[in-house]
Amino acid sequence: MPRRKRPPRSALALRWLGVAGLVAIALAYVHPLRSYEAARGRVAERRAELAALERTNAGLERRLAESGEDAFVEREARRLGLVRPGEHLYIVKGVKEWRKASIP
Repeated sequence: MPRRKRPPRSALALRWLGVAGLVAIALAYVHPLRSYEAARGRVAERRAELAALERTNAGLERRLAESGEDAFVEREARRLGLVRPGEHLYIVKGVKEWRKASIP
């Protein structure tokens, strides 16, 4: 069996230098890739937040459109405990206890 000849030291050094260069390039890409993935996650969170804010805004726009109607104004006034002239306000206490007692 013929003996294999070893390549010269300069060729081995170039090979190892090439491998080291490739490893250095690969390691240089790790941080930017992590930053990119983190940024994508933040973008997804912001998009979800934007969608929620748009839904809230649509609800507020709807309430604003209703606010000019007389029924809405009356409903809100009654919720605040206001009454029309000539009406009397009665406050009934103990309704929760009465309901608990009346339900078997």
